[in-house]
Amino acid sequence: MGREKLPREHNTTKRTNIEDMEEKKEKTSLKRALSNKNVMRARFEVAQFTGEWLRSFGKPELSGTWIVYGGSGCGKTTFVMMMCKYLTNFGRVAYDSLEQGLSLSLQRTWERVGMEEAGNRIMLLEKESMQEVRERLRRKWAPQIVVIDSLQYWQDFCMRDHMRLRAEFPKVLFIYISQARGGQPDGKLAQRIRYDSDVKIRVEGYKAFFTTRYENPDAHEGGEDFIIWDKGAREYWSEI
Repeated sequence: MGREKLPREHNTTKRTNIEDMEEKKEKTSLKRALSNKNVMRARFEVAQFTGEWLRSFGKPELSGTWIVYGGSGCGKTTFVMMMCKYLTNFGRVAYDSLEQGLSLSLQRTWERVGMEEAGNRIMLLEKESMQEVRERLRRKWAPQIVVIDSLQYWQDFCMRDHMRLRAEFPKVLFIYISQARGGQPDGKLAQRIRYDSDVKIRVEGYKAFFTTRYENPDAHEGGEDFIIWDKGAREYWSEI
């Protein structure tokens, strides 16, 4: 005997039950919307920057994404080292040197900015891959700030990987260092990360130019140019 077919009405009921279950699942997974009062009463932890750092950065959250970009020989590496040293006042910093690794030029820049004063709050990662950085961030004493230098040297890294890093480590600040072309970050990925960054820093002629979401013009916090090397900046910009 052939297998008895179920009545059409039963099949319809079964499909309806499955659809109801899926719809219920979608509803239960929906996040709670925030009220106007929730938004106004929200409080955020910010870094209490001072001096020239406050005037350029503002008071930033040390999470999310920043980007620093510029051409070769413009003071970018020196600025990044200065920034790393300053950030050790607020958390442990991991500097992933993808472009140079441990080299004489890196050591000299390290010494020039007085990095030894940072003690064990700074660590150098030698050309670690994205997966290695992820594994490091899962450890107990993981760094709070990760600097990737340069973005173009992370093989097969894409925007989806960047978003996954942010989702998996929402309390970590990722700072990408990028090469530049025509005054913009070099490559589509670097440009997309620039759009996603809370702090955007363009380095040229020993000056860092800031676009920061933490700017507070009334308090004179954020947005001011940062002089990396006074003599070099004066000579460069006087010739333009």
